Parts: sequence; C-alpha cells; structure tokens
Amino acid sequence: MMKLKSKRFCRSICKLGSGNKEPLPKATTTTEGNRCRSESDGIKWELRPGGMLVQKREDKTMTDQSSNIAEQEEFITIRVSIMSHCHHISIQPTSTFGELKMILSLVTSLEPKEQRILFKGKERDDDEYLHMVGVQDKDKVLLLQDPALMEKKKKLLALPNNGAQPISV
Repeated sequence: MMKLKSKRFCRSICKLGSGNKEPLPKATTTTEGNRCRSESDGIKWELRPGGMLVQKREDKTMTDQSSNIAEQEEFITIRVSIMSHCHHISIQPTSTFGELKMILSLVTSLEPKEQRILFKGKERDDDEYLHMVGVQDKDKVLLLQDPALMEKKKKLLALPNNGAQPISV
C-alpha cells in the first residue's frame, strides 16, 4: 500500500501574496469589528452575522437629494373630478378609499356616505387600498353623489316643515 500525503489546497490571502512581492493592501476595521475597508480601492466591506463577507450597501437617505426624493414618494397627487370641478388631493398611496372620502368631505361638503368614488370605471369600496387597485401619481378619480341619498334629501326638503310643529312663545 501506498501512503498519500495530505496537501492543503486552500491558503490564506496572507500566505499567497502577489508574484512581484508587493505588500497586500491593508484592511482597516471599524470599532464595531464587523466592517472593514480596503484602503487601496475604497470598497467598503461588511461581515454579516453568518460570517459572510459582502460589499457594504449604501444607505439611500445619506444625501439630502435622496431624502427629498423619498419624501416626495410618500405622497401621490390624485385628480378628483366632481361634475365640472377638479381638485388635486395629496394622499399616501397606502391609504384606503374611505380615507380619501374623508378628505373629500372637507373639500366638497358631502358626507362620506353620500359619496361614490369611481376609478377605472368601477365603483370602489371604502376598505380598498389605493395602491392595490393601481392608483398612481396624477391619476384621475371620479366622485359622484349617491343618487339614492339625493332623492331622500329632496323628499325631506319637499315635506312641509319636515313634519315638525313651529314653537310659538
């Protein structure tokens, strides 16, 4: 029988070196101990909890310009058409149509239960989310007054004194 010598196929980067005997770039470690940066190329590295060494991601909110973009993306502007009037409403895309009705009640003086909202030709329920239906920035939404409630109001206004007796003092 023949004995085989075991060989190490994996060597550390310190032992490898380069062919022209130049020193390897120094790595600096932050106080946290899990991030290091190579001084020669400026690449930032991060040591993940599992032990994997990966290139560090940059934060999106590091610059003022990117934070302004993030603030603008928090709200969308919706064009709400009511008969011949058009209102521009700024609202978060994760809001519901019920929340949109509450905002529109302040603008139009119609109660939320009197309002019907149409988007893409369909009436939308109060519990549906804007982003789930596909409402995006500068989309148009139609607001209609509920015809059944309009008739009830007309009947109440047509009644003499609304069924109440005048009080005389």
